[in-house]
Amino acid sequence: MTQTPDDRRFAELLHHRAEGLAQGDPITPPLVSSATYHLPRVDQGGFMYGRMSMPTWEAVEAQLAILEGAPCLSFPSGMAAISAALMATVAPGRRVVLPSDGYYTTRLFADAFLAPFGVTADYVPTLAMAQADLTEAGVVFLETPSNPGLEVCDIAAIAARAHAAGAKVIVDNTTLTAVLQRPLDLGADVVVAADTKAPGGHSDVLFGHVATRDAALMARVRDWRKLSGAVPGAFEAWLVHRGIETLEVRMARMCASAQVIAERLAAHPKVQAVRYPGLPGDPSHALMARQARGFGFLIGATLADADVAEQFLESCPFLARATSFGATHSAGERRARWGDAVAPGFLRLSIGVEPVEALWAGMAEALAGL
Repeated sequence: MTQTPDDRRFAELLHHRAEGLAQGDPITPPLVSSATYHLPRVDQGGFMYGRMSMPTWEAVEAQLAILEGAPCLSFPSGMAAISAALMATVAPGRRVVLPSDGYYTTRLFADAFLAPFGVTADYVPTLAMAQADLTEAGVVFLETPSNPGLEVCDIAAIAARAHAAGAKVIVDNTTLTAVLQRPLDLGADVVVAADTKAPGGHSDVLFGHVATRDAALMARVRDWRKLSGAVPGAFEAWLVHRGIETLEVRMARMCASAQVIAERLAAHPKVQAVRYPGLPGDPSHALMARQARGFGFLIGATLADADVAEQFLESCPFLARATSFGATHSAGERRARWGDAVAPGFLRLSIGVEPVEALWAGMAEALAGL
Protein backbone atom coordinates (compact mmCIF):
# COMPACT_ATOMS: atom_id res chain seq x y z
CA MET A 1 0.00 0.00 0.00
CA THR A 2 1.15 3.55 -0.77
CA GLN A 3 1.10 6.14 1.98
CA THR A 4 -1.05 9.21 1.38
CA PRO A 5 -0.10 12.80 2.23
CA ASP A 6 -2.57 12.57 5.11
CA ASP A 7 -0.79 9.46 6.42
CA ARG A 8 2.46 11.37 6.44
CA ARG A 9 0.88 14.41 8.06
CA PHE A 10 -0.69 12.45 10.91
CA ALA A 11 2.60 10.62 11.54
CA GLU A 12 4.47 13.93 11.64
CA LEU A 13 1.87 15.22 14.06
CA LEU A 14 2.83 12.56 16.61
CA HIS A 15 6.57 13.12 16.21
CA HIS A 16 6.72 16.87 15.66
CA ARG A 17 8.97 17.44 18.71
CA ALA A 18 11.48 14.70 17.84
CA GLU A 19 13.93 16.82 15.83
CA GLY A 20 14.50 19.25 18.68
CA LEU A 21 15.00 16.68 21.43
CA ALA A 22 18.37 16.31 23.14
CA GLN A 23 19.56 13.45 25.30
CA GLY A 24 17.27 13.10 28.30
CA ASP A 25 14.58 15.52 27.09
CA PRO A 26 10.93 14.58 27.77
CA ILE A 27 9.08 13.10 24.80
CA THR A 28 5.88 14.90 25.76
CA PRO A 29 6.02 18.69 26.06
CA PRO A 30 6.59 19.97 29.60
CA LEU A 31 3.87 22.07 31.18
CA VAL A 32 5.59 25.45 31.52
CA SER A 33 3.37 27.97 33.27
CA SER A 34 5.91 30.67 34.06
CA ALA A 35 4.70 34.21 33.42
CA THR A 36 8.23 35.62 33.54
CA TYR A 37 11.58 34.51 32.10
CA HIS A 38 15.24 35.28 32.70
CA LEU A 39 15.66 38.49 30.71
CA PRO A 40 18.91 40.37 31.32
CA ARG A 41 18.68 41.70 27.75
CA VAL A 42 15.74 42.22 25.39
CA ASP A 43 17.65 42.01 22.11
CA GLN A 44 18.68 38.35 22.21
CA GLY A 45 15.39 36.53 21.66
CA GLY A 46 13.92 33.81 23.80
CA PHE A 47 10.79 33.97 25.91
CA MET A 48 10.08 37.33 27.50
CA TYR A 49 6.67 37.49 29.19
CA GLY A 50 3.72 35.15 29.44
CA ARG A 51 1.30 37.41 27.57
CA MET A 52 3.56 37.27 24.51
CA SER A 53 4.51 33.60 24.30
CA MET A 54 4.95 30.41 26.31
CA PRO A 55 6.77 27.15 25.54
CA THR A 56 3.63 25.03 25.95
CA TRP A 57 1.70 27.27 23.54
CA GLU A 58 4.41 26.80 20.97
CA ALA A 59 4.16 23.00 21.23
CA VAL A 60 0.43 22.93 20.52
CA GLU A 61 0.75 25.60 17.81
CA ALA A 62 3.37 23.45 16.06
CA GLN A 63 0.89 20.54 16.14
CA LEU A 64 -1.93 22.66 14.79
CA ALA A 65 0.33 24.04 12.05
CA ILE A 66 0.93 20.50 10.79
CA LEU A 67 -2.81 19.86 10.72
CA GLU A 68 -3.66 23.13 8.97
CA GLY A 69 -0.63 23.36 6.72
CA ALA A 70 -0.13 26.92 7.95
CA PRO A 71 1.14 28.93 10.92
CA CYS A 72 -1.28 28.94 13.87
CA LEU A 73 -1.89 31.03 16.95
CA SER A 74 -3.69 29.64 19.99
CA PHE A 75 -6.44 31.34 22.01
CA PRO A 76 -8.33 30.65 25.23
CA SER A 77 -11.55 29.68 23.42
CA GLY A 78 -13.08 29.33 19.98
CA MET A 79 -14.81 32.69 20.34
CA ALA A 80 -11.52 34.33 21.28
CA ALA A 81 -10.10 33.00 18.00
CA ILE A 82 -13.15 34.16 16.02
CA SER A 83 -13.10 37.65 17.53
CA ALA A 84 -9.34 37.95 16.91
CA ALA A 85 -9.72 36.96 13.26
CA LEU A 86 -12.56 39.43 12.76
CA MET A 87 -10.79 42.29 14.54
CA ALA A 88 -7.72 41.67 12.37
CA THR A 89 -9.67 41.84 9.11
CA VAL A 90 -12.69 44.15 9.40
CA ALA A 91 -12.57 47.86 8.57
CA PRO A 92 -15.02 50.72 9.18
CA GLY A 93 -17.28 51.25 6.20
CA ARG A 94 -16.71 47.73 4.86
CA ARG A 95 -19.37 45.04 5.23
CA VAL A 96 -18.85 41.68 6.90
CA VAL A 97 -21.01 38.88 5.50
CA LEU A 98 -21.86 36.25 8.10
CA PRO A 99 -23.97 33.06 8.01
CA SER A 100 -27.43 33.57 9.45
CA ASP A 101 -27.62 29.87 10.31
CA GLY A 102 -24.17 29.41 11.84
CA TYR A 103 -22.92 29.65 15.40
CA TYR A 104 -25.11 32.33 16.97
CA THR A 105 -22.42 33.82 19.25
CA THR A 106 -20.51 35.07 16.20
CA ARG A 107 -23.58 37.08 15.23
CA LEU A 108 -23.90 38.42 18.79
CA PHE A 109 -20.27 39.58 18.65
CA ALA A 110 -20.81 41.33 15.32
CA ASP A 111 -23.91 43.15 16.55
CA ALA A 112 -22.49 44.14 19.93
CA PHE A 113 -18.90 45.02 19.08
CA LEU A 114 -18.43 45.47 15.32
CA ALA A 115 -21.51 47.54 14.53
CA PRO A 116 -20.60 50.41 16.95
CA PHE A 117 -17.33 50.82 15.04
CA GLY A 118 -19.04 51.30 11.70
CA VAL A 119 -18.84 47.72 10.46
CA THR A 120 -22.10 46.57 8.90
CA ALA A 121 -22.91 42.90 9.38
CA ASP A 122 -25.14 41.24 6.81
CA TYR A 123 -26.53 37.78 7.54
CA VAL A 124 -26.92 35.30 4.70
CA PRO A 125 -28.01 31.64 4.90
CA THR A 126 -25.18 29.20 4.21
CA LEU A 127 -26.92 27.86 1.10
CA ALA A 128 -27.26 31.40 -0.30
CA MET A 129 -23.62 32.38 0.25
CA ALA A 130 -22.72 31.49 -3.34
CA GLN A 131 -25.10 34.19 -4.59
CA ALA A 132 -24.58 36.75 -1.80
CA ASP A 133 -24.09 40.39 -2.69
CA LEU A 134 -20.44 41.08 -1.88
CA THR A 135 -20.43 44.76 -2.86
CA GLU A 136 -18.26 46.70 -0.39
CA ALA A 137 -17.63 43.51 1.58
CA GLY A 138 -14.37 43.42 3.50
CA VAL A 139 -14.85 39.99 5.06
CA VAL A 140 -16.87 36.93 4.10
CA PHE A 141 -17.23 34.55 7.03
CA LEU A 142 -18.25 30.95 6.31
CA GLU A 143 -19.18 28.02 8.50
CA THR A 144 -19.44 24.79 6.56
CA PRO A 145 -21.01 22.48 7.54
CA SER A 146 -23.15 24.93 9.43
CA ASN A 147 -23.99 24.42 13.08
CA PRO A 148 -26.53 23.02 13.73
CA GLY A 149 -28.25 22.57 10.34
CA LEU A 150 -25.28 20.93 8.55
CA GLU A 151 -25.72 22.95 5.38
CA VAL A 152 -22.64 23.08 3.14
CA CYS A 153 -21.33 25.77 0.82
CA ASP A 154 -18.58 25.68 -1.81
CA ILE A 155 -15.53 27.24 -0.15
CA ALA A 156 -13.44 27.49 -3.32
CA ALA A 157 -16.19 29.12 -5.41
CA ILE A 158 -17.13 31.62 -2.70
CA ALA A 159 -13.48 32.44 -2.01
CA ALA A 160 -12.96 33.23 -5.69
CA ARG A 161 -15.97 35.59 -5.70
CA ALA A 162 -14.91 37.21 -2.43
CA HIS A 163 -11.37 37.84 -3.60
CA ALA A 164 -12.65 39.35 -6.83
CA ALA A 165 -14.69 41.74 -4.65
CA GLY A 166 -11.65 42.60 -2.52
CA ALA A 167 -12.78 40.67 0.55
CA LYS A 168 -10.96 38.28 2.86
CA VAL A 169 -12.49 34.88 3.59
CA ILE A 170 -12.62 33.41 7.10
CA VAL A 171 -13.86 29.84 7.57
CA ASP A 172 -15.00 28.44 10.90
CA ASN A 173 -13.87 24.82 10.59
CA THR A 174 -14.93 23.64 14.05
CA THR A 175 -17.42 21.01 12.91
CA LEU A 176 -14.95 19.05 10.74
CA THR A 177 -11.48 20.00 12.03
CA ALA A 178 -8.43 20.03 9.76
CA VAL A 179 -8.44 16.23 9.81
CA LEU A 180 -11.40 16.24 7.42
CA GLN A 181 -11.29 19.68 5.76
CA ARG A 182 -8.53 22.24 5.12
CA PRO A 183 -10.18 25.49 4.00
CA LEU A 184 -6.85 27.21 3.32
CA ASP A 185 -6.21 24.66 0.56
CA LEU A 186 -9.57 25.67 -0.95
CA GLY A 187 -8.81 29.39 -1.09
CA ALA A 188 -9.76 30.70 2.34
CA ASP A 189 -7.53 33.37 3.86
CA VAL A 190 -8.08 32.48 7.50
CA VAL A 191 -9.31 29.44 9.43
CA VAL A 192 -10.73 29.64 12.94
CA ALA A 193 -11.75 26.71 15.11
CA ALA A 194 -12.83 25.84 18.62
CA ASP A 195 -10.36 23.21 19.80
CA THR A 196 -12.64 22.87 22.80
CA LYS A 197 -14.51 20.38 20.61
CA ALA A 198 -12.90 17.39 18.88
CA PRO A 199 -9.21 18.40 19.11
CA GLY A 200 -9.35 18.64 22.92
CA GLY A 201 -11.89 15.86 22.80
CA HIS A 202 -12.56 15.28 26.48
CA SER A 203 -14.82 18.21 27.50
CA ASP A 204 -12.20 19.45 29.96
CA VAL A 205 -10.66 22.47 28.23
CA LEU A 206 -11.60 25.69 26.42
CA PHE A 207 -9.27 26.50 23.51
CA GLY A 208 -9.23 27.87 19.97
CA HIS A 209 -6.86 28.76 17.16
CA VAL A 210 -6.41 30.95 14.11
CA ALA A 211 -4.51 29.70 11.05
CA THR A 212 -3.42 31.69 8.00
CA ARG A 213 -0.70 31.67 5.34
CA ASP A 214 -0.90 35.46 5.05
CA ALA A 215 2.05 36.79 7.07
CA ALA A 216 0.60 40.30 7.40
CA LEU A 217 -2.71 38.94 8.66
CA MET A 218 -0.94 36.65 11.10
CA ALA A 219 0.99 39.63 12.46
CA ARG A 220 -2.31 41.45 13.02
CA VAL A 221 -3.79 38.45 14.83
CA ARG A 222 -0.65 38.11 16.96
CA ASP A 223 -0.80 41.79 17.89
CA TRP A 224 -4.48 41.46 18.81
CA ARG A 225 -3.68 38.54 21.11
CA LYS A 226 -0.79 40.38 22.76
CA LEU A 227 -2.54 43.72 23.18
CA SER A 228 -5.97 42.41 24.16
CA GLY A 229 -4.49 39.83 26.51
CA ALA A 230 -6.64 37.05 25.01
CA VAL A 231 -4.08 34.38 25.83
CA PRO A 232 -4.56 30.71 26.76
CA GLY A 233 -3.15 29.11 29.88
CA ALA A 234 -0.26 26.68 29.74
CA PHE A 235 -2.27 23.84 31.29
CA GLU A 236 -5.02 24.30 28.69
CA ALA A 237 -2.44 24.21 25.90
CA TRP A 238 -0.96 21.04 27.39
CA LEU A 239 -4.38 19.36 27.50
CA VAL A 240 -5.10 20.23 23.87
CA HIS A 241 -1.68 18.98 22.78
CA ARG A 242 -2.46 15.67 24.45
CA GLY A 243 -5.92 15.53 22.87
CA ILE A 244 -4.66 16.22 19.36
CA GLU A 245 -2.39 13.18 19.51
CA THR A 246 -5.46 10.92 19.29
CA LEU A 247 -7.59 13.21 17.12
CA GLU A 248 -7.19 11.31 13.84
CA VAL A 249 -8.02 7.97 15.48
CA ARG A 250 -11.01 9.37 17.36
CA MET A 251 -12.34 11.11 14.27
CA ALA A 252 -12.16 7.88 12.26
CA ARG A 253 -14.26 6.05 14.85
CA MET A 254 -16.69 8.89 15.43
CA CYS A 255 -17.35 9.43 11.72
CA ALA A 256 -17.75 5.71 11.02
CA SER A 257 -20.22 5.38 13.89
CA ALA A 258 -22.08 8.51 12.78
CA GLN A 259 -22.60 6.95 9.35
CA VAL A 260 -24.14 3.83 10.92
CA ILE A 261 -26.31 5.78 13.35
CA ALA A 262 -27.53 8.22 10.67
CA GLU A 263 -28.56 5.39 8.35
CA ARG A 264 -30.51 3.67 11.12
CA LEU A 265 -32.16 6.86 12.32
CA ALA A 266 -33.19 7.67 8.74
CA ALA A 267 -34.94 4.29 8.52
CA HIS A 268 -36.70 4.56 11.90
CA PRO A 269 -40.45 5.34 11.88
CA LYS A 270 -40.23 7.60 14.96
CA VAL A 271 -37.71 9.91 13.26
CA GLN A 272 -39.25 12.49 10.92
CA ALA A 273 -36.06 13.69 9.25
CA VAL A 274 -32.30 13.20 9.37
CA ARG A 275 -29.52 15.51 8.21
CA TYR A 276 -26.15 13.88 7.79
CA PRO A 277 -23.90 14.70 4.83
CA GLY A 278 -22.79 11.06 4.60
CA LEU A 279 -26.24 9.93 3.50
CA PRO A 280 -26.31 9.74 -0.32
CA GLY A 281 -29.66 11.52 -0.42
CA ASP A 282 -28.58 14.39 1.84
CA PRO A 283 -28.51 17.78 0.06
CA SER A 284 -24.95 18.34 1.30
CA HIS A 285 -23.58 14.95 0.22
CA ALA A 286 -22.07 15.69 -3.20
CA LEU A 287 -20.38 18.97 -2.29
CA MET A 288 -19.07 17.61 0.99
CA ALA A 289 -17.61 14.60 -0.81
CA ARG A 290 -15.66 16.98 -3.07
CA GLN A 291 -14.23 19.39 -0.53
CA ALA A 292 -13.81 17.24 2.60
CA ARG A 293 -12.20 13.93 3.48
CA GLY A 294 -15.20 12.65 5.44
CA PHE A 295 -18.68 13.56 6.58
CA GLY A 296 -18.15 14.31 10.25
CA PHE A 297 -19.65 13.12 13.51
CA LEU A 298 -22.64 15.50 13.81
CA ILE A 299 -26.17 14.36 12.95
CA GLY A 300 -29.36 16.40 12.85
CA ALA A 301 -32.46 14.37 13.73
CA THR A 302 -36.01 15.70 13.95
CA LEU A 303 -38.58 14.06 16.23
CA ALA A 304 -42.29 14.84 16.47
CA ASP A 305 -42.09 17.82 18.83
CA ALA A 306 -40.14 19.35 21.71
CA ASP A 307 -41.57 17.06 24.38
CA VAL A 308 -40.83 13.92 22.38
CA ALA A 309 -37.30 15.11 21.70
CA GLU A 310 -36.65 15.84 25.36
CA GLN A 311 -38.10 12.44 26.33
CA PHE A 312 -35.72 10.73 23.91
CA LEU A 313 -32.71 12.54 25.35
CA GLU A 314 -33.76 11.71 28.89
CA SER A 315 -34.30 8.02 28.06
CA CYS A 316 -31.11 7.32 26.11
CA PRO A 317 -28.39 6.07 28.48
CA PHE A 318 -25.46 6.97 26.24
CA LEU A 319 -26.21 10.59 25.29
CA ALA A 320 -24.78 13.33 27.48
CA ARG A 321 -27.16 16.28 27.63
CA ALA A 322 -24.62 19.00 26.93
CA THR A 323 -24.36 22.08 24.73
CA SER A 324 -21.14 21.13 23.01
CA PHE A 325 -19.88 18.43 20.66
CA GLY A 326 -16.82 16.52 19.53
CA ALA A 327 -16.09 14.71 22.79
CA THR A 328 -15.35 11.05 23.42
CA HIS A 329 -18.88 10.66 24.79
CA SER A 330 -21.89 11.05 22.51
CA ALA A 331 -24.11 14.03 23.27
CA GLY A 332 -27.51 15.32 22.27
CA GLU A 333 -29.27 18.66 22.51
CA ARG A 334 -32.56 20.16 21.37
CA ARG A 335 -31.25 23.24 19.60
CA ALA A 336 -34.48 25.24 19.40
CA ARG A 337 -34.07 26.01 23.09
CA TRP A 338 -31.25 28.38 22.13
CA GLY A 339 -33.27 30.09 19.42
CA ASP A 340 -31.77 28.34 16.40
CA ALA A 341 -34.08 28.40 13.38
CA VAL A 342 -34.87 24.68 13.54
CA ALA A 343 -37.97 22.60 14.26
CA PRO A 344 -38.92 22.29 17.96
CA GLY A 345 -38.11 18.56 17.82
CA PHE A 346 -34.73 18.99 16.09
CA LEU A 347 -31.80 17.33 17.88
CA ARG A 348 -28.11 17.90 17.28
CA LEU A 349 -26.39 14.61 17.99
CA SER A 350 -22.63 14.42 18.43
CA ILE A 351 -21.39 10.86 18.04
CA GLY A 352 -18.53 9.81 20.31
CA VAL A 353 -16.28 6.79 20.54
CA GLU A 354 -18.62 4.35 22.29
CA PRO A 355 -18.96 0.92 20.63
CA VAL A 356 -21.50 1.69 17.94
CA GLU A 357 -23.80 -1.25 18.61
CA ALA A 358 -24.10 -0.34 22.29
CA LEU A 359 -24.78 3.28 21.36
CA TRP A 360 -27.43 2.29 18.83
CA ALA A 361 -29.07 -0.14 21.25
CA GLY A 362 -29.49 2.71 23.72
CA MET A 363 -30.95 4.98 21.05
CA ALA A 364 -33.26 2.27 19.71
CA GLU A 365 -34.57 1.56 23.20
CA ALA A 366 -35.23 5.26 23.79
CA LEU A 367 -37.01 5.58 20.43
CA ALA A 368 -39.15 2.52 21.16
CA GLY A 369 -40.38 4.14 24.34
CA LEU A 370 -41.66 7.31 22.63
